[in-house]
Amino acid sequence: MNDSFDPAQVAKNASQAEKALAFFMRFLARPKQVGSVAPSSGFLERRLVRMGAVAEARTVVELGPGTGGTTQALLNAMPREGRLLAIEIDRRFTELVRTEIADPRLIAHEGSAEHIAGTLARYSLPAPDVVISGIPFSTMPRHVGESILHAIRQVLAPGGRFVAYQLRDRVAVLGRGVFGSAEIADVELLNIPPIRVYCWRK
Repeated sequence: MNDSFDPAQVAKNASQAEKALAFFMRFLARPKQVGSVAPSSGFLERRLVRMGAVAEARTVVELGPGTGGTTQALLNAMPREGRLLAIEIDRRFTELVRTEIADPRLIAHEGSAEHIAGTLARYSLPAPDVVISGIPFSTMPRHVGESILHAIRQVLAPGGRFVAYQLRDRVAVLGRGVFGSAEIADVELLNIPPIRVYCWRK
């Protein structure tokens, strides 16, 4: 039996618990904006990395990083010379990502996904190879969702991928009018709650 005490592991577990609580509290305060009761699981994060071909991406945009779990997973998979632009509309989540993740490749920006083109230009970033989105299309007005999807398609590099993970299929319905049918439509069961994952390629 190993009774060794690992302060680093205890601190990591405490940090994860605090993030989960922060996520849940923001969901209670703004359910339409947050869209889920808990952060993404490691299984979902690995699936997003694979579907987005993040290991080969030089520029990645994440829409709705939340408490930063998926953000860290993307950074872990990205090339050293890559850049990650995380766009978050919730100020508290933006500040959390900025303070918790110390990586020079990361830009945590407070703003709307609708303004993705202007935000890329602001930081002199090229067309992204992949856009990964966890923002809840099912709770936003249809015209806003369509506007965001058109903005994503406009900025993606040729051959670029758009990956969305959602509780409902609204993004797939809206996405058909912008990208066509999703190349991949699946469900990640090892997540709380189970979540739908879609991928399109420009």
